[in-house]
Amino acid sequence: MSQRQVLQVFEQYQKARTQFVQMVAELATRPQNIETLQNAGVMSLLRTLLLDVVPTIQQTAALALGRLANYNDDLAEAVVKCDILPQLVYSLAEQNRFYKKAAAFVLRAVGKHSPQLAQAIVDCGALDTLVICLEDFDPGVKEAAAWALRYIARHNAELSQAVVDAGAVPLLVLCIQEPEIALKRIAASALSDIAKHSPELAQTVVDAGAVAHLAQMILNPDAKLKHQILSALSQVSKHSVDLAEMVVEAEIFPVVLTCLKDKDEYVKKNASTLIREIAKHTPELSQLVVNAGGVAAVIDCIGSCKGNTRLPGIMMLGYVAAHSENLAMAVIISKGVPQLSVCLSEEPEDHIKAAAAWALGQIGRHTPEHARAVAVTNTLPVLLSLYMSTESSEDLQVKSKKAIKNILQKCTYLPALEPFLYDAPPNILKHVVGQFSKVLFPWIFRYTSAEGGQLSTT
Repeated sequence: MSQRQVLQVFEQYQKARTQFVQMVAELATRPQNIETLQNAGVMSLLRTLLLDVVPTIQQTAALALGRLANYNDDLAEAVVKCDILPQLVYSLAEQNRFYKKAAAFVLRAVGKHSPQLAQAIVDCGALDTLVICLEDFDPGVKEAAAWALRYIARHNAELSQAVVDAGAVPLLVLCIQEPEIALKRIAASALSDIAKHSPELAQTVVDAGAVAHLAQMILNPDAKLKHQILSALSQVSKHSVDLAEMVVEAEIFPVVLTCLKDKDEYVKKNASTLIREIAKHTPELSQLVVNAGGVAAVIDCIGSCKGNTRLPGIMMLGYVAAHSENLAMAVIISKGVPQLSVCLSEEPEDHIKAAAAWALGQIGRHTPEHARAVAVTNTLPVLLSLYMSTESSEDLQVKSKKAIKNILQKCTYLPALEPFLYDAPPNILKHVVGQFSKVLFPWIFRYTSAEGGQLSTT
């Protein structure tokens, strides 16, 4: 047998391996093939091919493993049980950029399913290698590493802290300054998932200088990037007054208000969420939002959208109104009550109705003037109907009852109270009668005093 014939055997073997791994990677894109591949023992075969001498075979084997692990947690667990992770982590530091992207994809696909699987990635030492990949020259490698780190961090505070301890945050902040939009998106998303768990983790993101860079990108034309930027700022703001003030100091107002008019529903929702997370903390922060035109802008946003996109705006109005009489009056003057009444009547989802009921209760609970502003929109009968309906969720019933009580205890506008005399159950009726007595008793007293020749001066 000649040398050529001998080499031809190896070429055929390499061609067969290449063809096999490419076909498996292709089959793994179709859900109907997954169970058959698993039953055929594909995991152990792909594990062997990760050590192949041909780089393209290694890369395609990693890609196939990622697609399989991405499908469900059982297959992701199979990747862990087959001891594939240590092999991937070792190769991640040694191989070329194509393999790095494929290996990071496998880690991302495994880590996304559960905290336990994400912990398995941490335990095999992947974090240090992924953080090194954030410094890679190739933006695709950086993006793949950021995806994997994000899916690890999003599960809980302990895993997020592990990502922080590996030194990821400063490098993620550098990534959001890179020109590639896709890299900016995933870096902002990773920072958001780190910041969401605790004030301490959010402070770490702030200390790395993330807020200023995020704030500068609020007006970026890319909708998906804006979505992630606003989410990250919201996750920082939600924890404490100090963190919210740091976000405000980055001069997000009034530019963030333009996002409330964006065509993208997620941008609108996240902008409303950011404003809500700032306004909820103190009357001073709420007043700042009012002064910037935030209340009127949020009310316009609520009117321009439907469903869950409305929810953070509805809650924001409730938080603002809850702080003080003056802030509640600012919501009234900006025509927030009619818009909340529309949400209460139109929205099919109970949790949105419950939020609107709560917000209306916060507006109406301050003074007779506030209560009248809510009552004249014919909101009270709607609240009563929702409270008495057996189809309403328990939360909606509780919030409707509380809102009715809050408004009735201040309401002296009798035309709005009269229908309750006929329709309200006893536990509501007592508040209605109480308000009638407050309004009518002084009038009756003055009338009877005048009839008896003793005109009252009260």
